[in-house]
Amino acid sequence: MKKTLALLLSILVLVGCSSNPSSSEEIKVYTRDSSSGTREAFESIIGLDALTSNSAETTANGDMAKQVGASPSGIGYVSLTTDFEANKLSPLSYEGVEPTVETVNNGSYKLARPFSYVTRADGDFGSDEKQQLVLAFIDYLANSTEGRQVVLAAGGIVDTASGTPWAQLAKNHPIVEQDNSSITLKTGGSTSVDKTLTAAVKSFIPLAGNFKYEPNATGSGDAYKRALGAEKDGANAIDIGFASREFKAEEPVSEGLTSGVYALDAVVVVVSSSNTKIKDASAKQLVDIFNGTIKTWNEFE
Repeated sequence: MKKTLALLLSILVLVGCSSNPSSSEEIKVYTRDSSSGTREAFESIIGLDALTSNSAETTANGDMAKQVGASPSGIGYVSLTTDFEANKLSPLSYEGVEPTVETVNNGSYKLARPFSYVTRADGDFGSDEKQQLVLAFIDYLANSTEGRQVVLAAGGIVDTASGTPWAQLAKNHPIVEQDNSSITLKTGGSTSVDKTLTAAVKSFIPLAGNFKYEPNATGSGDAYKRALGAEKDGANAIDIGFASREFKAEEPVSEGLTSGVYALDAVVVVVSSSNTKIKDASAKQLVDIFNGTIKTWNEFE
């Protein structure tokens, strides 16, 4: 009996050691690739000038979530639209404020950024029908009550009360009344907008002649490039580009037929759900972690 109890205690100790990082264990920093709007928003808001050379680069929002969730000593950042529980993540408060739709809307949560869009230039969609369909979708996504409700349900942060019923907006877009099954709308750019964008497109397809949809999310840096820039006529050309940040000065979106912001999002710092050593982080603490000044978890005890 004593041997059995001792064995059980040993197993529990081993399990505890493998799940929660020890005080002396080195923090594993995860970051997004250089084209990521999430990375740019995160680094600019906290004031990070130089990333530690020991960081591990992830390819997309889902990849970041998966890797941090599997690393007891890891820390990274994801979109608020991420399923934290499914990825075994614990979201951290920032400067004492929890990341929620309410705190982003009221401005108290400061790690927030826009979900931006830009389209191809006027007359550069291949057909007038596709151009009109793109305008109809943007109106639905950004301005309609129904579109905003879908975006909100998918995790985006929008004001649904000030939206306009789609039945009213649709009168401005007769293209939605015809069969559009021969048209394929192509989108690309940020991976962080995927949940909200996909939900909006799927809800719009039956309202707009059952057009086809082809997403190609590879990072915010590709949004302008593939809609208006160097790759706009290549194999990866898109009709609408999305960025999870503001477009830069060197990305002149005024060249597009239309551009704007359809929702807000929060960048959320996350650790593995097995990590109970940190629940909140200040900008200074995050800068010190991500530039390598803070190297172990004992500085949070």
